[in-house]
Amino acid sequence: MDRKMANRKLIRLSQLKSKLAIENLEEIDWVTFGVIVKKVTPQSANNGRTFSIWRLNDLRDLNQCVSLFLFGDVHKEHWKTEQGTV
Repeated sequence: MDRKMANRKLIRLSQLKSKLAIENLEEIDWVTFGVIVKKVTPQSANNGRTFSIWRLNDLRDLNQCVSLFLFGDVHKEHWKTEQGTV
């Protein structure tokens, strides 16, 4: 994990909104971790393609969630991932 995190900045999901307001995260190599706290049943987009929506939380502030939309190959590969997975 130390090797994977070298030269990267950890930003907690619960801090993401405030960090986006004060920092240009496109210029920083950053990483975050989250737990899938809710999964919405896969949906179909207007173009007919299926996608998933996950609600993620860092378990530090349960009121601060981030919605993650999974499309294409990512959806196909991960849509069965269980709630509670990090």
